[in-house]
Amino acid sequence: MSIDPYHAVQREISSSLQAATQLRASYVRIRNMAVREDNEELVWARNELKATLVALEADLEDLEESVKIVESTDARMFGLDDLEVQERRRYVIHVRKEIDNMRAELNPSASTPVISSRPHSPYPDRVPAAEDHQGAWAREEQQLMIREQDRTIDSIAGTLSTLAQQAGLMGQEIVEHNELLDDLERGVDKTDSKLSDSMTRLRKFMRQSEEKGSGWCIIILIIVLAILLLLIILL
Repeated sequence: MSIDPYHAVQREISSSLQAATQLRASYVRIRNMAVREDNEELVWARNELKATLVALEADLEDLEESVKIVESTDARMFGLDDLEVQERRRYVIHVRKEIDNMRAELNPSASTPVISSRPHSPYPDRVPAAEDHQGAWAREEQQLMIREQDRTIDSIAGTLSTLAQQAGLMGQEIVEHNELLDDLERGVDKTDSKLSDSMTRLRKFMRQSEEKGSGWCIIILIIVLAILLLLIILL
């Protein structure tokens, strides 16, 4: 038995539609108060609403696909009756009307979408937007995406430039530290050489002192013995 994804997608769409409605109200309020079209707050509100509508329409296409599956097969396979299927179709039409109305709010100069049936469409109740409106929307969305990509690239380029500067500074510091270490190593080698020479001279001096001390002791002993012998002979 196939899985019916309708309810999960419907919950996401209801949440996105509520968010889009709030964004539209905020956009209209800012637009009525703004003096210029390039007002920063107005541009931000417009872009947020556009992005939300793009995501909402993508979810709506998934929802409509699930409705098509039910309509093209036996609804009883999903535990549904004809009234439930019709209710789902009405909900899809309702959400699409809301999307078209919000798009028209973003493009007040564009012609109002005309409710009509698509040629050769098996779903005559579906309400499409006018082709010129869809084209303008697509072009504007593409420009928005290009601007977002440009800002992202500029941000990445700035980060890479900063990293390159930091790497250069680190390399310079490493070179300086290596030079200091080389100087320290040369100083240690000189000190070690001087210390070795000093130890050698100290050992030589100690040996000489020992040899001289032993010789004087022998001479003193001979003198003492000679004196004793003289005293013995004289006495």
